[in-house]
Amino acid sequence: MDGEAEAPAKAIDLGPKCPNCGEPWLRPTNLPGRYRCVYCLHRFELTSVCPNCGEHSTIVRMSSTAVLKCNNCGDSMLQAV
Repeated sequence: MDGEAEAPAKAIDLGPKCPNCGEPWLRPTNLPGRYRCVYCLHRFELTSVCPNCGEHSTIVRMSSTAVLKCNNCGDSMLQAV
């Protein structure tokens, strides 16, 4: 197929990455602010204080709008449960 340009590969967003294994399979559970990795099965809870820098932020416990990273340092706001 000479002359045909290949379409650029689009990145597929599989979801947030797990802080434990790094795989993009972190999913919200039926409890607000709780997440589970469907790859390694570790559970996490969204916290209001960053475990890295201590910065406090407001928790928005809706899965579609949850901010999982600290606005100050960019570290994960998830704690293992």
